[in-house]
Amino acid sequence: MTYDYIIVGAGSAGCVLAHRLSANPRARVLLLEAGPRDWHPLIHMPAGIAKLVNKKGVNWDYYTEPEAALGGRRLWWPRGRVLGGSSSINAMCYIRGDARDYDEWARRIGDERWAWREVLPYFRRAENNRRGADERHGAAGLLHVADLRYCNPLSRAAIDAAAACGYPHNPDFNGPQQEGFGFYQVTQKDGARCSTAAGYLRAARGRANLRVVTHAAVQRVLLDGQRAVGVDYRHLGRLTRAEGGEILLCGGAINSPQLLMLSGIGPADHLREHGVRVVRDLPGVGANLQDHLDICTLQRSIRPVTYDRLSDALVALRYFTRRDGPGTSNIAEAGGFVRSRLAPDARCDLQFHFVPALLDDHGRHRLPGHGYTLHVCGLRPQSRGVIRLRSADPAAKPAIYARYLSDAEGADLKLLIEGVKLSRQLFAAAPFDPYRGEEIFPGAAVQTDAEIADFIRRKAETIYHPVGTCRMGGDELAVVDTELRVHGIAALRVVDASVMPNLPGGNTNAPTVMIAERAADFIQTP
Repeated sequence: MTYDYIIVGAGSAGCVLAHRLSANPRARVLLLEAGPRDWHPLIHMPAGIAKLVNKKGVNWDYYTEPEAALGGRRLWWPRGRVLGGSSSINAMCYIRGDARDYDEWARRIGDERWAWREVLPYFRRAENNRRGADERHGAAGLLHVADLRYCNPLSRAAIDAAAACGYPHNPDFNGPQQEGFGFYQVTQKDGARCSTAAGYLRAARGRANLRVVTHAAVQRVLLDGQRAVGVDYRHLGRLTRAEGGEILLCGGAINSPQLLMLSGIGPADHLREHGVRVVRDLPGVGANLQDHLDICTLQRSIRPVTYDRLSDALVALRYFTRRDGPGTSNIAEAGGFVRSRLAPDARCDLQFHFVPALLDDHGRHRLPGHGYTLHVCGLRPQSRGVIRLRSADPAAKPAIYARYLSDAEGADLKLLIEGVKLSRQLFAAAPFDPYRGEEIFPGAAVQTDAEIADFIRRKAETIYHPVGTCRMGGDELAVVDTELRVHGIAALRVVDASVMPNLPGGNTNAPTVMIAERAADFIQTP
């Protein structure tokens, strides 16, 4: 069967496109997802995020190559492999970034259609905010956004501690200013996760012109000369072919460049090394990889009010019978944005996520007792990495070279050192007095900048925001143009976080949804 649109990847962007494109009853749409349906109850119960960390069936379970600046460690990169993609396994924080981030995109790529005033309507179109609509927020979209139904008292203490340190209270990080501390709004509806599968795809599943195939691993894009005409995918052990009028890659910052390279589109010399026939030499495919590197400060709590030792059964029972309580928590309930003394411009350069539990190694290493954690990441890292093929086998995971802390000036490391110092100041503030035990990480013996730097190299991890590997623009290293069409290949677009020229100042799910909303108009407008 021939389709008008074939969407590869039913993640944050793919589900948006499936809904928008299939709204035209004359358009035949095929949505292919390598993972399963989002059936697991832990996906839909927000606090289930703490248990999803070990669910291999919904996670690509990637690792970086050994990171030279992090002691040769291979960092774990969980990415969603399920309907909804990473929006089905993330912490649901609804953050757009600073408006000036998008003006910077527009300047860099030379297209004002990506400036803040032009993308704001697409953020609003996507959003259904429980607080209602205003000039910055929407209340009729398919991505539901709400205040948390339940918050741990330690999260309030974190916000009060920030105020005691002189930081402003901010009730809306997507409002007129980003700076300050407060509770995160989350992508939830009625206390349940609102992934793009729940918000967008579910509303479109009854359409006769939309076909959704799970467990469908796309092997390559089929090309007729310099035009995309279909895909080969493996489903239930069989190789299947689908033809389409336009192919839309929505695999994210890792899978989309990998699939382009497997299809003969990418750095010519690298493709030849792996025996891939070169169709289009695009040296920027896989380059420009950016991610938010994160470091955690952990403090022991002398009061058992954390989430560390809750009964999983009682939390789930309360959640599924009453839809309230700790089960509705996204765990990272509070946080904030700070403009440090190292900030190069007027934008905040540090982001904090507070967790009322001990979180080490993504929660995979369970520490004894009770405690609380403060994440901090630098928002606009200078370091750049790259995605490369490991082999021409589509089943082989790509090689991820994040190259954290590799910037020549060392600014990324200096900013994280500053972030650790500010984290300690927050934990030393009076609102934490009733709870404060000893510091677990970095630990009392770590005091000098050199000691903090060593701690960062030993313990820093991703906070799950890879972008940029198929970036848009018009220069020789751009992969797609400003309407997200792959340079030199007709009927092929990339629509996901990989097209971002730079990391926005915050979590990346809401910007990815915006990109897909924007792309839907590009695709459907002649």
